[in-house]
Amino acid sequence: MTKITLTQSFVDLMAQKSLLDKTLILIADDGGGKYSLQGGACTIGSKFTLIVVDAPDPDYPVALANDFGVHLWSSDYDLLFLEKGLTLDFVAHQIRLKDNAHGFDDGLRIADGQEVLAAFHRGLTVAGVSC
Repeated sequence: MTKITLTQSFVDLMAQKSLLDKTLILIADDGGGKYSLQGGACTIGSKFTLIVVDAPDPDYPVALANDFGVHLWSSDYDLLFLEKGLTLDFVAHQIRLKDNAHGFDDGLRIADGQEVLAAFHRGLTVAGVSC
């Protein structure tokens, strides 16, 4: 099981958005994934999104253990881009993802998984909800 540190400010934001009881999926938003909203080509592995779903998705079977009991998942593919020391924080009105080797782009998005899939089914693109 992969460990992720969630800061108190991140957990407070998730509580404020009523997302603590939801299942969250951390994806590398590379333009090719099931829920991918952006990225591709030269940005692969540098942009990430939190996808909100009602239940675990079997395509994202890797649990991200954390001290707050937040239901957070990912996949082996998405985790290829990340190192040890994975942390989600909320600073200066932005969600920040970092690890021991990288500080990824600030402003990590949050998107509703059902809305993303429905939009893709209709042939549309959608924008995530940023903080």
